[in-house]
Amino acid sequence: MAAGLAERLDDRLDSMMMVHPPREVPESWESRFEKLYLEHYGRVVGVLFRLTSSRSEAEELSNEVFWKLYRQRLLPNPDGNVGGWLYRTATNLGIDALRKSARRREHESEAARIAFQSRGSSGPLDEVLRDENRQRVRQVLARLKPVQAKALVLCASGFSYHEVAETLGVKRVSVGTLILRAEQAFRKHFRAVAGEKEEI
Repeated sequence: MAAGLAERLDDRLDSMMMVHPPREVPESWESRFEKLYLEHYGRVVGVLFRLTSSRSEAEELSNEVFWKLYRQRLLPNPDGNVGGWLYRTATNLGIDALRKSARRREHESEAARIAFQSRGSSGPLDEVLRDENRQRVRQVLARLKPVQAKALVLCASGFSYHEVAETLGVKRVSVGTLILRAEQAFRKHFRAVAGEKEEI
């Protein structure tokens, strides 16, 4: 009987100690991200280089694409297509960069044209009038609420609404309203300082 009991205990211990096939250890997000990065980085840079014609800008935008992927932790699954998401995101960022560049060139051309025209017709009287106008603008800005004055200066300096929002620490959706109210307040104060007939 003791032998039977010992035998059953041995069998039970054997079954408890039996080596199970190793479970597949789930791959970490960093490891999967690294594989995706190595697999797609070159092609993403190539797509962006074709759009921007600038290797450094293409690499910078590629880093932004992969940073978005990393933050979203978008994983390949049977139904998903991470490669498609990467290339779609890359082309969207590339097109946005082209638009920004075109807008910047337009603004720079317009500013150069205005500067050239203003220099061509400047005499002593024009200089005096411009200085007086600058003084009035400074006086009006000093009368505005600080956030309104800052918004107008940033907007006049070519900042986008997104950049204005970040700089002032306000929500992007409120920047348009903020600037509209600031412009209205500016007009009101400017007329008071310069006289009703002055052009703003």
